[in-house]
Parts: sequence; C-alpha cells; structure tokens
Amino acid sequence: MADPSFFDRMITHFRATCKYYTGYPKDLGPSRVIHFTSEREFVQLLHEGYPVVAAFTIRGNYTKHLDKILEEASAEFYPHVKFMRVECPKYPGFCITRQRKEYPFIEIFHSPEQEYLFGS
Repeated sequence: MADPSFFDRMITHFRATCKYYTGYPKDLGPSRVIHFTSEREFVQLLHEGYPVVAAFTIRGNYTKHLDKILEEASAEFYPHVKFMRVECPKYPGFCITRQRKEYPFIEIFHSPEQEYLFGS
C-alpha cells in the first residue's frame, strides 16, 4: 500500500487536533450536554459549584453546527464546566426572562459562591 500523501497526513492531523467542529465525526463518548427541563434543576446545577454555559436555541438547521460545537466543548471541559441546551419553544418563560430577541445565544452562569471565591 502506498504511503499517504502530505495532504492526507495534513488533513488527518487537522481533524484530530482541531478545536472546532469541522464536520468530521469525532469519538466524544456519551453526550455531556445537559438538556434543560426545569428552573429547579438549573439552580441545583449551579449549586454544584461549577460554571454553567447555557445555549438558548430554537431547533433548526442553523443550530445543528452549534450543537456539535457544544458537544465538543462539553467533552473537553468536563467536569470543570457544565454545558446546557435550552430549547426556547419548549421553555418560553425561562428564555423570555433573558430579555434577548436573537437566537441562538449563549450565557455563562455561576453561583454567588463562585463569584466570592474567584473575585469575578
């Protein structure tokens, strides 16, 4: 069998080390993105002591790319940062309180204890 070309080696290396979703499937294991189900669960997650990155989305073709990026980021930063997906049509009350009109958007939350400890 012939040696792989420089281009093939470069693409293989790029796919293996790229920080962002390139369209090439990666083995990330089970999903670590948490699906929002209630504000109570969200508050409990905050009180675990980790920052929470919440992606407020409307399911559609444009958010598929964002979903892949969330999957990769959650695999990379687990367990130090939790990632959550909020589907706004299912939970409009929680999304409306954010007072944003453009979707998707991302917010980072942390508990008051974290702010005290890290001086943010």
